[in-house]
Amino acid sequence: MYIPLEIPFPRIDPAAFTIPLPDMQLGPIHLGPFPVRWYALGYIFGLLAGWWYAVRIVSTARLWGEAPAGPLKKQDIDDFAFYAMIGILLGGRIGYILFYTIPYEPHKLTGDPMFILRMWEGGMSFHGGLIGAIIAVIATSWLRKIPFISLGDVACAAAPIGIFLVRIANFINGELFGRPTDAPWAMRFPDYSWATREWGSVDGKPLVHPSQLYEAALEGALLFAICWFAIWKLRLLRKPGMVAGIFLIGYAISRTIVENFREPDNFTQGIMPEWFTMGMLLSIPMILGGAYLIWRANRGPGGEAKAA
Repeated sequence: MYIPLEIPFPRIDPAAFTIPLPDMQLGPIHLGPFPVRWYALGYIFGLLAGWWYAVRIVSTARLWGEAPAGPLKKQDIDDFAFYAMIGILLGGRIGYILFYTIPYEPHKLTGDPMFILRMWEGGMSFHGGLIGAIIAVIATSWLRKIPFISLGDVACAAAPIGIFLVRIANFINGELFGRPTDAPWAMRFPDYSWATREWGSVDGKPLVHPSQLYEAALEGALLFAICWFAIWKLRLLRKPGMVAGIFLIGYAISRTIVENFREPDNFTQGIMPEWFTMGMLLSIPMILGGAYLIWRANRGPGGEAKAA
């Protein structure tokens, strides 16, 4: 009799630590011990590490083929980090509402409009966050009078750092796991109770793909390595738009691959075919946009194709 193997879920507390606030009621607001989640830290440290890496890129003149410095300065990245934080958080939440809640679960809004503001209950869309980040690039380039495409290249080079950390946080939370499988690395994900701060039993839970780790590996680590090679070895920052195009296409391909292993959202089942998910649909514009940026980067200053 064949017995499938499995890897035990590590059962890490989704709260990295708890701030010991006094337990009190201030009108409709209840205050008490505040758990700081790994998910939030993923965004925070992703932004900080991305800022550090972006500063290193813009401070290395040889990558741009210009002397004494490239088209961007550290101060540009400092400003962009602030706008990017706002754009990613607002874009991620608004994108979730527009792409998932309104089409599939409108009752959440009609019954409780304040659901929009309760981001801590979950519900962030990568593609919405991407749109917010693009708006942040546009705003920063306009305010600081710097090249929009070059700033986009640097932002895309740093983005996989945050993607990797947030996907690891998804794994720690035991959420967004994959489809059933009997692969040797399959896992059973228990439910977590914030009331008791304990993990439940895995009894009756199916063996599934740990697809959060697949996404961390492909969308995060591998995509970072590809963009790193493009910048530091091939010096493709000298072709504005090339790195951003590589990132957009690389993410779209990685996400499409992982969607074949990731469990589709419950509320889309029966509406979209099992073989085609919302993540795949939203990745199509990324491929088209990335292809355009790469095509544009390979054009000469006068609009003619550059010689090979």
